[in-house]
Amino acid sequence: MLGYLIQGNSIQEYIVQLLLSLPVVLLALSVHETAHGYVAYKLGDPTAHSLGRLTLNPAKHFDFFGFLCMLLFGFGWAKPVPINTRYFKKPKRDMVLTGVAGPISNFLLAVIFAALLKGTLLVFSHVYFTNQTASLMAEYFASFLYYGIYLNVALAIFNLIPVPPFDGSRIVLAFLPTHLYFKIMRYERYIYIAVLVALLFGVLSPALNFLTRSVMDLLSLVFALPL
Repeated sequence: MLGYLIQGNSIQEYIVQLLLSLPVVLLALSVHETAHGYVAYKLGDPTAHSLGRLTLNPAKHFDFFGFLCMLLFGFGWAKPVPINTRYFKKPKRDMVLTGVAGPISNFLLAVIFAALLKGTLLVFSHVYFTNQTASLMAEYFASFLYYGIYLNVALAIFNLIPVPPFDGSRIVLAFLPTHLYFKIMRYERYIYIAVLVALLFGVLSPALNFLTRSVMDLLSLVFALPL
């Protein structure tokens, strides 16, 4: 649902990172929401399918305020795919599967980008660039693939925060007694606001950065990449 945008150290660097990472963000969020809807559809809930949300078209998942926050503050969100648990045969189990589908899809997308970056760097190592423009374009393309890895990992980690309305809460709350589950869900909006405030003040940054860095290190080891 939510994702980070990398912040640059200067206006020029920020603009370059913005242009390179925005396509990745749109793809990551679209894949994330589509994965939620697709798994829910397979488990019997036709809601997302009937609303045309089982698509990678970013326009179907676009949220104006989420996009604006991404530009202004470095994090944002897509329009959540609606889920109707009344269609599920086993609501708690199926909510876990539906919830975890989003982060898993982003982890898989990060692996794909890592494989593409590995192949690209291998090709570039055997290519001699005749001018500075070609060399700069190659560097930008490699950076684009890097953002594809980083942003998908960051999005997956972020959504595994174990409080509502994040995907991680669907996993944790599924193991709680039903009455306690609904008690917590009554405060979902307040918890959400508290998390956004914590983000703005950087309270969650150390933990999120540590987990993201750990996954990046693992991908770096698996694909022998300088991440």
